[in-house]
Amino acid sequence: MNSQPLHNDLAELVAIRRDLHAHPELGLEEVRTSDLVAGQLSEMGYKVERGLARTGLVATLSHGSSRKSIGIRADMDALPIAEETGLPYASTTPGLMHACGHDGHTAVLLGAARAIAERRNFDGTVHLIFQPAEENFGGAKLMMDEGLFDRFPCDAVFALHNDPMRPFGQFAFRDGPIMAAIDEVTIKLRGYGGHGSEPEHAADPIVAGSSIVMALQTVVSRNIAALDAAVVSVGAFHGGTVSNIIPSDAEMIVGVRTFDPLVRDEIEARIKRIAAHQAESYGLTADVDYQRSYDSTVNHKAETDLAREVAIRVAGAEQVLDMERPMMGSEDFGYMLAERPGSYFFLGGARGSDDYPLHHARYNFNDDLLPIGTAFWTDLVETYLRPL
Repeated sequence: MNSQPLHNDLAELVAIRRDLHAHPELGLEEVRTSDLVAGQLSEMGYKVERGLARTGLVATLSHGSSRKSIGIRADMDALPIAEETGLPYASTTPGLMHACGHDGHTAVLLGAARAIAERRNFDGTVHLIFQPAEENFGGAKLMMDEGLFDRFPCDAVFALHNDPMRPFGQFAFRDGPIMAAIDEVTIKLRGYGGHGSEPEHAADPIVAGSSIVMALQTVVSRNIAALDAAVVSVGAFHGGTVSNIIPSDAEMIVGVRTFDPLVRDEIEARIKRIAAHQAESYGLTADVDYQRSYDSTVNHKAETDLAREVAIRVAGAEQVLDMERPMMGSEDFGYMLAERPGSYFFLGGARGSDDYPLHHARYNFNDDLLPIGTAFWTDLVETYLRPL
C-alpha cells in the first residue's frame, strides 16, 4: 500500500488543515482561505491566478514539452452550522464550520501540489483549481462562466469528496451518473383569512397546502417510471400564527432530486399543475417559483477507469469499490464534467467510532486521509501526464 505522504512534513499539512477548520468561510467569502492557499502555492513555484468567482484561484505548473493538461479541483467553502465538536481547533467563527470536509479537500490538494512540484515527474501542465461556493452558489459554474477552461485548458478534470460513513481509505467510483441534480420549489398560496370559528367565510391555505403536500407524494410514485430515480420532499411549510385565525397566505418549500433531464422536466410540470389545480379546488391561487439548481454529476468512463487504476495502486484492490447506485446528494462539479471529461469519486474516512455524517455539527475531517489523498493525486497526475 503506497499511502505514505510524498513530502517530508505531514505535521505541517495537518496544521494547515486544522487552521482552515478553525477559520471557516462561507461561499464567495473565502478570502482568508484563498490568501493562505495562494501563498502556499506561490512558495512551491506555481503560477497562481486569483479572482475567478471572486475568491477562487487556479495554480498552474508546467514541465516538459507536452501540451497535455489535467485539472484537479478542491472546494474551499464552509457551512452555516454551529460547531459542536469541542475540538481545540474548532471553528472560531460563531455559526460557521467546515461540516463537509472542504478544509480536508483543500489540504489534500496542497499536499499533492507540493509533491508534484518537488518530484517533477510529469510531462505537461497541471491546473489545480481551488473553487469557492460549492455549497450554495455553484462556484464551479461561476468559474466556468468567467473563462476557467478558456484560460486554463484541461484535457480532463477530477475531484474527490470524503465520506465519513464509508470504511477508512476505501475509494468508491462509478461510471455515469454519480450525484443527482437538485431543484428548489417555492409554492406560495394566496387565500382569504378569517376567524377560526367561521372557516366557511375563509379560503384556507393551510388545508389547501396540506392537500398539495399529499398530492405531491404521487409525483414519483405515479408519474415517474419505477426504474427512474427521483425524490420530491416538502422540507418547509409556513402559515398561520395561532389556532383561532385562518391565515390568508401560506408557503411551502420543496426539494427535487433527479438524474434524467426528461424526468426533471416531467416533475417540474407535475408540481406546477398539482399546485395550481389543488389550490383552485379550494378557492385559492398558487404562485410556483421553480428554481433549477445543480445539474447531475455524470462521470466519464475512460477517466473513471484511470482513476480506479491509480486507486488500486495507492490503496490496494481490496480498498477500491464500484458503486452499484448513484447518490441522491448533489455536487456542482457536474458543471465541469459537462464541459470536460473526468471523474468524481469518494474516499472513505470512517474512524469506527464517533463518526458523524457530512453536514453534522459534530463532523470532523479525518486527518489520516491526508497522506492517502496526497499520494492519490500525485500518482494520478504522474500517470495522466506520464513522460514519453
